[in-house]
Amino acid sequence: MNLQSLPPAPPAEPAPAAPLAQAEAMVRLIEAAHQVRRRYQFFVWTQSHLQAFVPHRLAVCGAYQRHRRAVTLELFNGMPLSPQAEAVLVDIESPLLQALVRRWVNGAGRPVAQDLNALDGVDDASRDVLRDAGLAHWLVHGVARPQRPHELESLFLFSSPGRAVTAMDLAGCELLMPQVHAAYLRMQDTEREMGLALPPAAPRVASRTPITPRERQILTWVREGKSNHQIGEELGISPLTVKNHVQKILRKLDASNRAQAVAKAMALNLLASGDAPCA
Repeated sequence: MNLQSLPPAPPAEPAPAAPLAQAEAMVRLIEAAHQVRRRYQFFVWTQSHLQAFVPHRLAVCGAYQRHRRAVTLELFNGMPLSPQAEAVLVDIESPLLQALVRRWVNGAGRPVAQDLNALDGVDDASRDVLRDAGLAHWLVHGVARPQRPHELESLFLFSSPGRAVTAMDLAGCELLMPQVHAAYLRMQDTEREMGLALPPAAPRVASRTPITPRERQILTWVREGKSNHQIGEELGISPLTVKNHVQKILRKLDASNRAQAVAKAMALNLLASGDAPCA
């Protein structure tokens, strides 16, 4: 074959530029952040848009409460967590939280990656509780109070079981912290105005929403990211039966999708943080 007689090949289509896709994802994240007004919306936003830049399964979020003169913390977790681990993570006065805060302050307010195995000033019990949950690696960032660089206005900690924090995670967190901070404070202000915010020190009361034990069991598997088929296999029922249960759950919680249902259920204390799925 005479290769010289072949017509020239058409120019190859350029591959989509990764930076362009990332920029588009960031625009969607910022647009969605401005719509956050409620706790379940904040949870869904962190579990969807924010994941592309700050991957995590567990977020510990807190803000300075002027009437308490302290930072109060709460959990937004997409994974089961023991009551012992939860107690450690929501206590701003615990040695572990104090050590993480010091680490961030000493880093001049930049996001920091911290391996608990290398963190000084932490009691072994707290360290072991989190290591047992696979939560040894943490990304810590926040916002300092105006004119007080050593005091917190807000604090955010992110972790995933068995996953170390990367340089890309740190860069994404630093870039997007203004959005995270603003969305979280807006959510708190909105719910406070609506009379929905509960005192952080008070236990949350379970909702009267009539979720049946089977629906609660299925919702726990949904929280784990299982499909209808996978849940059916775990429980020995058909995927169609699972789908019917999920539809009932969405109606009862007035949720438009599975992630929103999980977020609302957790906000209403329908799913205890330590619940693990069981067949």
